[in-house]
Formats: sequence, C-alpha cells, structure tokens
Amino acid sequence: MTDRHPTQPQSHVDSFPNPTPERDYAIRIRMPEFTCLCPKTGQPDFAELLLEYVPEERCIELKSLKLYIWSFRERGTFHEAVTNEILSTLVEVTRPRYMRLTGTFHVRGGLYTSVVAEHRAAGWAPAPAVTLPGDTGS
Repeated sequence: MTDRHPTQPQSHVDSFPNPTPERDYAIRIRMPEFTCLCPKTGQPDFAELLLEYVPEERCIELKSLKLYIWSFRERGTFHEAVTNEILSTLVEVTRPRYMRLTGTFHVRGGLYTSVVAEHRAAGWAPAPAVTLPGDTGS
C-alpha cells in the first residue's frame, strides 16, 4: 500500500544559489491558497499571499515554500503576526536585497484585511524606474 500523502508540511524553507547575483531582478510568487486559523474562534482564515523580492546570493526553492506555507493550515494566528513571521523566515533563509510580503485576507464578518511587510538590506536602493516611449503605464 502506498502513502496517499508522501509530503508533509514543514517548518523550514530551502534555498539555492542565485544564478545571476550581479543583477537586480524581481521574483514574484503568488500563493492564492494560504490558510490558517483565527486564534479567537478557531475558524479558518483564507488569504492570497504575494511575495516580491530582489535576491542577493540565494533564491527560494518553491516546493519547500509550498510545504512551509502548508504548515500554517492548522495554526491559530493573527493576520499581522503570520505575515511578519513568514517574511522574517524568508529573509533569514535568503538575505535578499529587498523583500515584500502582502497578505490579502478574505472577508470575515464584513472586514477585509491586508497586511504588507517589507525588508530592505542596508545600503540597497532600487534603480530608478525607466519609462520607454509609448509606455501607457499598464
């Protein structure tokens, strides 16, 4: 008999070497199925997480990120706390030039919550935005 669930949630995130550390470039990871529990009621909270970062020497390995995010499914935590905890874990693993995590939580009792947490490495500043002729801003 084979195990129906060969993978399990995990409390850590793996990384790999940035293939182009000499260049600033953005990585965006959308996680539309994040769930945790309300610490007051025990009811499920649903959110979409958007991770945006400029890597330094390390990049996030996606399968381990998926398993890490899964580990919150049965945990009671406030939106503000979980967003900042996830950002802190990812910053610790990758030490990026810049990282932003946005948690957009679904309606609960008529209230929507969005939490945006950011990290910026000391001394790092983004390059100025470039507008090309004919850009419409979209």
